[in-house]
Amino acid sequence: MKLQYSRDTDKFRFELNAKPSTASREIAADVVADFDADGNLVGIHIDHASQRMDLRLLETKAIPATTVKIG
Repeated sequence: MKLQYSRDTDKFRFELNAKPSTASREIAADVVADFDADGNLVGIHIDHASQRMDLRLLETKAIPATTVKIG
């Protein structure tokens, strides 16, 4: 799972897994869900993220990750 933010495009991406997206659907204004070939959700991206989200804080709770990469 990956969380990515681009200041250049002001886009936030939440990638659930590494499967390629084969279809996308806008589920709300500036919010697009990406699906794999089997119709499973693989990611979400949000345009104009700084206007829609508080990007100053990232908090996690009870995530059983064994590796955390920052950068």
